[in-house]
Amino acid sequence: MCTYQTEKLAVSGSGKGPDGWFSLSSATVYFDHPAHYPAEHSLNIDFLNLGDGACSRVAVELDPASARELARAILETLEVVAEKG
Repeated sequence: MCTYQTEKLAVSGSGKGPDGWFSLSSATVYFDHPAHYPAEHSLNIDFLNLGDGACSRVAVELDPASARELARAILETLEVVAEKG
């Protein structure tokens, strides 16, 4: 089911690619056909440095259950850190 639902956002962080670490400036989240994961559809996240071209990209393809669990774990971790703040 291709929904063409795409979320693009600015991010600040680092990613590791074939040439080592690089700065991240953008993330794109979408549900579509994966390039590598052996499923019909996946939740895809591309982390990019828009100024450095295709080599500055980290791609992730997750099944929906894994994507939900990752989102839950991220939010839980941030909540615990904020409480200890």
